[in-house]
Amino acid sequence: MSVLTIERKVLEKNDDVARINRGVFAANGLFVVNLVSSPGSGKTSVLEQTVGYFGSSLHVAVIEGDCHTDLDAQRIAKFNIPVVQIVTNGGCHLDAKLVNDALPAFDLSLADLLVIENVGNLVCPANYDLGEAMKVVIVSTTEGDDKPLKYPGMFHNSSVLIVNKMDLAPYVNSNPDVIKANALKINPALKIFETSCTTNQGIPEWCEWLRSQTKKYAV
Repeated sequence: MSVLTIERKVLEKNDDVARINRGVFAANGLFVVNLVSSPGSGKTSVLEQTVGYFGSSLHVAVIEGDCHTDLDAQRIAKFNIPVVQIVTNGGCHLDAKLVNDALPAFDLSLADLLVIENVGNLVCPANYDLGEAMKVVIVSTTEGDDKPLKYPGMFHNSSVLIVNKMDLAPYVNSNPDVIKANALKINPALKIFETSCTTNQGIPEWCEWLRSQTKKYAV
């Protein structure tokens, strides 16, 4: 019972900071998404495609979360946009305080969209509010059909599902329709996109939807 009490206190403290973050984002008219997935689903590749699609037509800033190295931030920095790497040194998720600590590195008034790429993990990040407008969960066809059923918390707490690596679906033992059906069993309200960073399938549709969301948050 004491473990549950400690966990509750930790999450309550996190939620307090998340509310502060949300206030900062609102004051700057900033739309914020928390990109979550298991390792290897293609989060950074989808992010690269997204940033590349927008070019200078939308001002994007990025917070990268990873257990070790700044390799993902290096990939995003090539697009000449503001990016900060948070290295958790083995921590399995970002929390609101880590995000709050990163915010002074940005001029948020110049950004339309902030993407937080979380640590690759479908468990812990589901429980931590970072102050984002929504979580976007990515699952790849190479991971199997049952990811939503194995990690229901993440799919329940997300607003968008991206089924990535669609180009590989014919070659793996996975059915995108089953992935989507399993996800919708958990969360019938999920907005779903099917993407491939190799063929560009679904990237324009995802990006234009994202653009439409940023307009709702503009000051």
